[in-house]
Amino acid sequence: MGCCARPPPGGVVSSTWVSAAGSAGVPRIVCVPGLGLDGRSSARLRRRSSGTVAILPGMGLRRSVGTLPELAEGLRAQLGSGPVVLVGHSQSCQVVVAAAEADPRVAGLLLLGPTTDPRLRRPTVLAARWVRTALREPWWQLPLVLAQWLHTGPVAMAALWRRASRDRVDERLRRVGVPVVVVRGERDALCPHDWAAHLARCAPRGRLVELPGAAHMTPQTHPAAVAELVGELVGCLRGAAD
Repeated sequence: MGCCARPPPGGVVSSTWVSAAGSAGVPRIVCVPGLGLDGRSSARLRRRSSGTVAILPGMGLRRSVGTLPELAEGLRAQLGSGPVVLVGHSQSCQVVVAAAEADPRVAGLLLLGPTTDPRLRRPTVLAARWVRTALREPWWQLPLVLAQWLHTGPVAMAALWRRASRDRVDERLRRVGVPVVVVRGERDALCPHDWAAHLARCAPRGRLVELPGAAHMTPQTHPAAVAELVGELVGCLRGAAD
């Protein structure tokens, strides 16, 4: 399954791999926001993991949303040279998986709360799961999330959901040979346990990690725990390259 053992929960990534990020052969970290979100959603995580952010239509940009392959191509255009670890959140997990299918620069994937579970495609079911999850999130982040949604705009958000909701991310993962870590908050109703476990099994080198006490917005609410997982993944890739 995974290349390394699960880290102790709540740990903070050490400075050794952070200071090395970007050097020869060491993967860079690129975070991709979720539906309607922008770089603010991963700011606390990136401060701990020395990562950058890639902004796309429907995910920080108020622009026309193309097909999923076009979104993946837009992401690949922002990666630069050298190996990268892509950190997707929510609906952007589908985009980073599509990018990893055809880009040798992608050395690993961290999928945070990946969507879309086919059982949640009906708007009424999705709305009920969203409300259930929102009630489990810390209320302090509500103004930050609303500000990002307003910045991206409802038109781009709705278009992205329509484009990506029927994508078979599980089938795509079967064709991704790099290490894949699927991460879900134990209180996340948008990414149920059985769906996350299914995605981890689909990836040839996948594994599942569940964060106690977390819901869906793990980059904002549990940045230290996510950074620990990023650091472990980068450390595995560095060790394999040595």
